[in-house]
Parts: sequence; structure tokens; C-alpha cells
Amino acid sequence: MPQITGLSHLTLTVSDVQASTKWWSDLLGIEKLFEGTEDGIEYTVNMHPSGLIMGFRAHDKGRRDDRFDETRVGLDHFALNVTSRAEMDQWVNKLDELGIEHSGVKEVEYGAVITFRDPDNLQAEFFALPGT
Repeated sequence: MPQITGLSHLTLTVSDVQASTKWWSDLLGIEKLFEGTEDGIEYTVNMHPSGLIMGFRAHDKGRRDDRFDETRVGLDHFALNVTSRAEMDQWVNKLDELGIEHSGVKEVEYGAVITFRDPDNLQAEFFALPGT
């Protein structure tokens, strides 16, 4: 079977590219690589120190007042891997520092998770495997 080595990049459709870029940068420390507009799509391409590339796109045909809803067909949520359960508490502190509502650390049979939402209501998680 052909192999994959991990996630290359994550691109999110957002209502405000610059606001989302700043929000995620404040939270994760991503740095903007470049930005532009092409075919009616404003975008930024950003990189996290881990090498994960995150893009944000706003389509000129999109509804700027729309909000993400995981009950519709498409993305439900995404999770960012954290190296250890102990590090989860540091993420709680960071989310609190930025005033971002979150679930706190929840222990589940498959690990530990913190759930939060971005300015467009996109659900994201920090996740640590059990025993880390």
C-alpha cells in the first residue's frame, strides 16, 4: 500500500483572512509565509515551527456572515497533536491567557483532549495519546 508520512497542510475557509491569521498566530505561533488574492480568493499561507502549514482563505462568493457548523456535511473538527498529557495544562493556560473558551482537559479512553473554537466557530482540539 502507498504510504503517507503525516499531514502536509491544513487550509481553512474563513470569513476574515487577516483576523483568522492573527488569531491562529497568537494561539499557535504560526508565521506568515506569504499572502495574496487569486481568482477572487484572499489567502495567507503560514507555517508552524513544527513544519505544519496552515492556510486561510476567504472566497469573494462566500457569505462573510456564515458560521461553521459541524452538523453539515464536511469537516467535523481537527485535532493538533500534543507531545504529552502534562503539556495539555500549558495549552489550557495559553487558551485562558488569550480569552479563548475551551472544554478544559477531558480524559477519554483514547487519550486527553481540549476542545475549542476559532472566530468562525470551527471546532479544533489539542490531543495527547494515552500514556504520554
